Amino acid sequence: MPMRRFAAIILLLPLIGALTGCTMASSDDRPAPVSTADPGPSTLRVEVVAAGLEHPWDIGFLPDGTALVGQRPGRLALLADHRPGALVRPVQAGLGDVLAEGEGGLMGLLVHPSFADNRRFITCQTHQENGAAVDVRLITWRLAEDGSRADRVGDLLTGLPVNPSGRHSGCRLAVAEDGALLVSTGDTARPAIAQDRGSLGGKVLRMNIDTGAPLPDNPFIASPNPRERLLYTYGHRNPQGVAPRPGGQVFVAEHGPDVDDEINLLRPGGNYGWDPSRGGAEHSYDESVPMTDLHRFPDAAKAVWSSGDRTEAISAAAFLTGSQWGRFDGMLAVTALKGSKLLLFEVRPDGTIDEVAIPPELNDTHGRLRAARQGPGGALYVTTSNGTDDKVLRITTT
Repeated sequence: MPMRRFAAIILLLPLIGALTGCTMASSDDRPAPVSTADPGPSTLRVEVVAAGLEHPWDIGFLPDGTALVGQRPGRLALLADHRPGALVRPVQAGLGDVLAEGEGGLMGLLVHPSFADNRRFITCQTHQENGAAVDVRLITWRLAEDGSRADRVGDLLTGLPVNPSGRHSGCRLAVAEDGALLVSTGDTARPAIAQDRGSLGGKVLRMNIDTGAPLPDNPFIASPNPRERLLYTYGHRNPQGVAPRPGGQVFVAEHGPDVDDEINLLRPGGNYGWDPSRGGAEHSYDESVPMTDLHRFPDAAKAVWSSGDRTEAISAAAFLTGSQWGRFDGMLAVTALKGSKLLLFEVRPDGTIDEVAIPPELNDTHGRLRAARQGPGGALYVTTSNGTDDKVLRITTT
């Protein structure tokens, strides 16, 4: 059923790149956004699972129905259930080295696919020593049987660049369909990092989930630089959403400056065209450059969607899968911080965006939205990121 016939949904179509062939060189090149409204009954149910949290950045579901929530200030919580009114218990963990500054802190969290056997999960966090910013790193943890504490197993990967202010830290984790660990990283608001294949910033990394080693079919595996061997894509600004799609495609949601948030379809070795250094000619962080600079990089991968001349500050991304979603089955759900909404993208088989919808139940109703994970029973779980009394929301169809 075409999206435009859905009830109580607002449509937005600022489509670019693969849909129009435009170069993004100026706002005049973009098609004008189209919006329509189709009045009718609400179609989504939004329930509060838990409240009283502070910037819950990510959520991961355990086989027994409980859920881990990481909070940006450097705290872990365990939800005793994934249904409304869940009891929230603190999880003791050695998180004193987290640099909770600005956009940095305890960020992405991923439950290991073999958690039932190894009780492991992975976090991505900014790291400090004696008050000084060191790096962003991935850490593997083991959760105690009673869920009361998490013990550090070891560093999975260190050396991701960090800005002492925490700006553009990234960092979302996802497992691809082939079992690879995918990690989005921010460019730390430094001009040359995104295009520097010797740096781990402004990239999507691909690695072994247990060892942190690059996978043998990575696009730059033959490089003499061990960091470059980890790269899957580069030329990103601050991607915070990674969404594997059933069938093998992977999409990322990426923050633009004051324009052009992007949804990108990843291609191995692809350059996504962000270069605030202007090829090394500019030493300041020049955010007036295009998000995807097709003049400097004619072969750069074009975005499949852009917000155009505004920003929503899109964050996490997850595909809705399962018959319980009915007409929403297969859509890409993306949270927005500044926009305080959930965006639902209808994605064609080739990865291009057909239509974009904003359900009214999640349009400026709960403030800033951060995490998005599909959980038990196929429900979508979204977190708010308002700073006080933040919530975990459970979204299902009526």
